[in-house]
Amino acid sequence: MKRIVIKLGGALLDSDLSAFWQNLSQLSTSAEIVLVHGGGPQTTALANRLGHAPVIVEGRRVTSDVDLDILRWVIRGELNSGMVAEAHRHGMRAVGLSGADGGTIRVSKRPPWTVDGEEVDFGHVGDVEHVDATVLLTLLQAGMMPVVCPPGVDQAGRLYNVNADTIALEVAKAVGASELVLLTEAGAVLDADAQPIRRLMPSEALAGVAAGWIAGGMKVKTDIGRWALEQGIGTVWIAHPTALLDRGNATRIIPDRHD
Repeated sequence: MKRIVIKLGGALLDSDLSAFWQNLSQLSTSAEIVLVHGGGPQTTALANRLGHAPVIVEGRRVTSDVDLDILRWVIRGELNSGMVAEAHRHGMRAVGLSGADGGTIRVSKRPPWTVDGEEVDFGHVGDVEHVDATVLLTLLQAGMMPVVCPPGVDQAGRLYNVNADTIALEVAKAVGASELVLLTEAGAVLDADAQPIRRLMPSEALAGVAAGWIAGGMKVKTDIGRWALEQGIGTVWIAHPTALLDRGNATRIIPDRHD
């Protein structure tokens, strides 16, 4: 049975996902699935209600003490438990966990980045050092679907925000997934004329970033897709949540041709 890691973007979690859950339930009969999710828009919405303005740099959230608290309340609390319940409603046995559970996602604090000549300290943001797949593999072998979300944890037990796309990549490597599917509202990478791209090579993605028509969250996803190919994950898709069973309109990240 093949093993697939699917990442559901937070922008989708407030939309009608009934078709997604139905398709996921059908897919789960022929594949072992790890579902990874974020929750950026929901985290931002609560921050705004609390009078706090989040800071996003190159698609990554600067995570202050307040941001980390809100992430825990929204992503690990409301969203993760809600997704587990929805999975059960559609006949799947699911278990929710954060990267901290079982020390699954081990991280270290991200060093400052230089962006446009300015040094950016991302605060409580972690870079993944290691994924311990013990809990994930135990659940998969028991016929259950892990539903994984941030935060991760460092050696000293401190919690850090980790981008969910990055978690999906690292989890896919750790569990030996043959396929990584990044789900987005756009349903595909769009070219400079806003037309979907069916096949995208890493060199083309980098050119799109340089030209500006790949930016923000989509830049993160194309970066993840490029890195996934480099690290041995055979199939990478950027797709709409209704396209789990039929990905004809999705973008597949394919290796560069070397003529």
